Amino acid sequence: MIQARLKKRFPPSAKAAGFLLEVDVCSTAAVTAFFGASGAGKTLALDALAGFLRPDEGRIMLGDDLVFDGATNVHLKPQQRRCGYVFQTCSLFPHLTVRQNLEFAAEFRPKLERYRRVNEMMERLRLDELAGRRPAELSLEQKKLCTLARALLSQPRLLLLDDPSSGLDPSRRAQLHATLREIQRDLAIPMVVASRDFATCHELAQRLFVFHQGRILQQGAPEEIFDRPASAEVARLLGVYNLLPAEVLTLDPGRNRSSIQFDGYELTGPYLPGKFKGDRVWLCVRPEEIRVLPRAGRPAVNQVPVDFQGATARPGAVRLSFSRGILADMPREEYEQQKHHKEWLVEFPSTRLRVL
Repeated sequence: MIQARLKKRFPPSAKAAGFLLEVDVCSTAAVTAFFGASGAGKTLALDALAGFLRPDEGRIMLGDDLVFDGATNVHLKPQQRRCGYVFQTCSLFPHLTVRQNLEFAAEFRPKLERYRRVNEMMERLRLDELAGRRPAELSLEQKKLCTLARALLSQPRLLLLDDPSSGLDPSRRAQLHATLREIQRDLAIPMVVASRDFATCHELAQRLFVFHQGRILQQGAPEEIFDRPASAEVARLLGVYNLLPAEVLTLDPGRNRSSIQFDGYELTGPYLPGKFKGDRVWLCVRPEEIRVLPRAGRPAVNQVPVDFQGATARPGAVRLSFSRGILADMPREEYEQQKHHKEWLVEFPSTRLRVL
């Protein structure tokens, strides 16, 4: 269980604008994720959990232990909190070998136990053959694994990971994620992962907090946030949606129907609770949900005529850019058969029509 209510103000300076971190986090998930762009406050929140940053106000509970309380002046030191921290910079001692870096983390153990634990951890994380190398001789993935091993050897009750897979190619990233899932399953150590990559958060976490400019915009299961972003800002941060300005035309709760107007065209979909006729909204739809077909005659229901502007290759598909600011995905084979067309129709799915 992590309960953290934090407020920390950073005044403006000659080199930086002011910043206010004000978040409320509560999670019982095995893996919790902090997602957001650079500078959103994710790492500051990790630092506060670890004890490296002292909030101005708030309260932090790790399990049943109170580690910070602004009202009663409680602020446990980092070593008292027992949080393993895997920094984005892979901060290893450059003059020590891999084995020596790990032995340093386990120095509080008796010699024979330390030797055994270090060997077990090197075997678990496939570091055996690297024991005599120094950090400068390691790849980025190997440095990350060594940093992870060192954090685990301190017997943490909570593991904090700052952008753990940043800089890795897709195959190495997948392998690291598999390792993290295996560690969580076998050792049952709760984890908090901070990342700018939504795919990483979606793959690893059961609970997700969306950070933006020092605040939390939305929290919930990753799949829930992916399918139902709470605001246009969240949808923009996810980077997987068309956001198109529209207006609510009709609302019919009895028939579970609504209609909106987008760029002069009427689109129908399910009833929109909480909206009123005339509301300005954002039509929110993923490129892969839009159907694309060559224009032939007048548009049918939920179809909008568009002009082709460009195409970008994607794995197994082509992303098409159209006028009116619309992006849509099309299977590669289908695109090859139809790419000579200049005038198209895009069809918005009535059952998946979202507005924000």
